[in-house]
Amino acid sequence: MARNNAFTVDLEDGGDYLMTMAYLSGWQGPVTVEDDPYGDGISPQGLSPAVHVQEIQVLRDADPGQIKEAVRRYGAVQTSLYMSPEMASVDTLGRSFYYNLISRAYYYPEEKTPNHDVIILGWDDNFPGFLFPAAPGADGAFICQNTWEGGFGEDGIFYVSYADPNIARTAIFYSGIEPADNYDRIYQNDDCGWQGRQGYGSGTCWFSNVYTAEADESLAAAGFYATDTDTSYEIYYVEDFSGPDSFRRMKYLQSGNLQNTGYYTVRLAAPQALAAGERFAVAVKITTPETGNPVAVEYRADQYTQNVTTEGREGYLSRTGEYWENTEEKFGTNVCLKAYTRR
Repeated sequence: MARNNAFTVDLEDGGDYLMTMAYLSGWQGPVTVEDDPYGDGISPQGLSPAVHVQEIQVLRDADPGQIKEAVRRYGAVQTSLYMSPEMASVDTLGRSFYYNLISRAYYYPEEKTPNHDVIILGWDDNFPGFLFPAAPGADGAFICQNTWEGGFGEDGIFYVSYADPNIARTAIFYSGIEPADNYDRIYQNDDCGWQGRQGYGSGTCWFSNVYTAEADESLAAAGFYATDTDTSYEIYYVEDFSGPDSFRRMKYLQSGNLQNTGYYTVRLAAPQALAAGERFAVAVKITTPETGNPVAVEYRADQYTQNVTTEGREGYLSRTGEYWENTEEKFGTNVCLKAYTRR
């Protein structure tokens, strides 16, 4: 993930959860440690993903109850917190304003911009508040895994107070991990994933991508981002796509609702037959009431997304599903909408 990804990012620059989501949802990985041992400075090219990540959910300002439920159901939860510069000066007696070396307990009392990722493995509702140097005024802590190896915590594991205002402001859990043979092919235009949002100023927008079938196969699923909570969607299909007028022939497939922000794969109840060489379109009508621009798009957002290209891509946006605008030509963006097929 750190070395073989779609971003123009140096290993020392780190990353963020949107990079992780793009890497995993795009089947760029993960790979096994046996195929690519960590820490040797080498990552072979061309490794196949060990599993296919089909669903990634994001919680904003989650409370401890939501985090616990996610850990119970799906395993470790990825999150961020603020690690103060004083952490580097912790001495052998564990003296620090924010970290107790002996009890392995961390609490930063002020709200700051999170600057360090950890994963939440579990919790202890009865962890004593007095074990934190800056008293949080209540018991209870998340049990977290850090990335600083054995020199921090107990083999990297430490406690963070529930009262820390920076942890779990954004939390990510991987709720759809499937075998690598679940689908035969993925069609996508967004290797760098969700970089921005587009729409027409209301919570509803239509978006579509056009692909060319590489074999006789069936369209089995569609994958896209919900850019905020309480999203509803309708999925459509266009066969033998020849231009924007083809959207008049859209075929309704199915609809549903998504509670959390995240990336979702919707398995089609009725797969659609595709012929090798056929141009086809997948279209989605999405409604996300809390945002005026509900469609996730990819574009050259910063120095880390310089590999993004719109050449050879064909995506569309529409206000009502009648008049469609080519996003690559008009906006310089790629629509984040994937298609999954089976032979």
